[in-house]
Amino acid sequence: MRFLVSLAWKNLSRYKRRTIITVIVIAIGISLYILVDGFLLGAEKDSERNLIWYETGAAKIMDRDYWKNIDYLPLKDSFKPSPALVNTIKDSGFSWTKRIAFTAEMFDETGSLPVKVYGIDTKTDENVFKLKETLTKGKYLKPGEYGVLVGAWLARDLNIKLGDIVTIRTRTRLGAYQVIDLEVKGIINSPNPMINKGTAFIPLSLADRAMEMGGRVTEVALGMPEWASPDKKLVLLTGKIEKSFPGLVVESWRELAKDFVSVSEGKRGGTSVFLFLIFIIAMVGISNTMLMAVYERVREIGMMRAMGMKDSSIRIAFLLEAGGIGFIGSSAGIALGALLTFFMVKYGLDYSSYLGEMDIGYRISGVFRAAWDLKAMVYAFFFGVIVSMLAALVPAGRALKMEITDCLKYQ
Repeated sequence: MRFLVSLAWKNLSRYKRRTIITVIVIAIGISLYILVDGFLLGAEKDSERNLIWYETGAAKIMDRDYWKNIDYLPLKDSFKPSPALVNTIKDSGFSWTKRIAFTAEMFDETGSLPVKVYGIDTKTDENVFKLKETLTKGKYLKPGEYGVLVGAWLARDLNIKLGDIVTIRTRTRLGAYQVIDLEVKGIINSPNPMINKGTAFIPLSLADRAMEMGGRVTEVALGMPEWASPDKKLVLLTGKIEKSFPGLVVESWRELAKDFVSVSEGKRGGTSVFLFLIFIIAMVGISNTMLMAVYERVREIGMMRAMGMKDSSIRIAFLLEAGGIGFIGSSAGIALGALLTFFMVKYGLDYSSYLGEMDIGYRISGVFRAAWDLKAMVYAFFFGVIVSMLAALVPAGRALKMEITDCLKYQ
């Protein structure tokens, strides 16, 4: 085996230019895959955080009928959070806050736009959401005041400034039309574009009075520390809720954000296709290299066979040669991909000027950062080596099918 390894290495160094070209093809393909994979993984992780911190929480408790028609935010399917429900949530290890969500139309002197309005408990909302941290202008809401926080893009589109009076028109839980005049207390610029472009926040007590809720809410949002995984605790809490409060449901952030989850899965599938195409190109390059190497050494192969070298040993020598190309190319590709990923992890790229308010499926408002995916790097490395070796089987097999006399006469 040592002789075969030595022979394979000698052949690699004998045809340096061809070997270098094939190595570069493999390295570029693998580095691009690692970069794209890290880019998409980073977008997924940032989107998940922005969903949980600003939009969904770790999960929400809702009325069962409300969940069935959540796209319409039906206030009639609201519920009163009982002390028993609150104790069950606390005992399960979750922080919590109450919210009222409804659709409305927001007016100012220049026009109107549809908005999604949340009535938030200003004392407990920051236990679940990080909305307060995104306040770039103005101040946070006080309980009961006729004030509103608006997203930065919404404020820009309606030309809203701090201190302006805006009007929202909606329908209450009982179906009556309601008009509320509110002073703009703050402007929010969230990493989550859904919050920026069409969302407003008012105090929960004001929403309760104006929407004729009578102490009802549309949702109880749940939160956990960033480092904690809520999945197991959610399973236990869901069981308790189903048993003690049959009219309510617990839905995780994944269920609440199905649009993002489907987009994310589709893009990850696209990455797999991208990897497949990269290695198809690499296989063609390696096959071409090995085919040329075989036909340039047909007489040499015939001489080795005439001297008693087994076909299996010759085949192994070619596989080792191709594996060496794959090893060098994969190693170089991992190194280059890691370097590019490091830049994207540390600095990222700001696409906000290009994307604007374009909906690309991710909950990111413009700055994209990559994330490390060591598993993908390991897979890409071994896949590159294995594919390289498999690509050598065909040309090696062709040479070994020739008669020894034909090999020795080959010009």
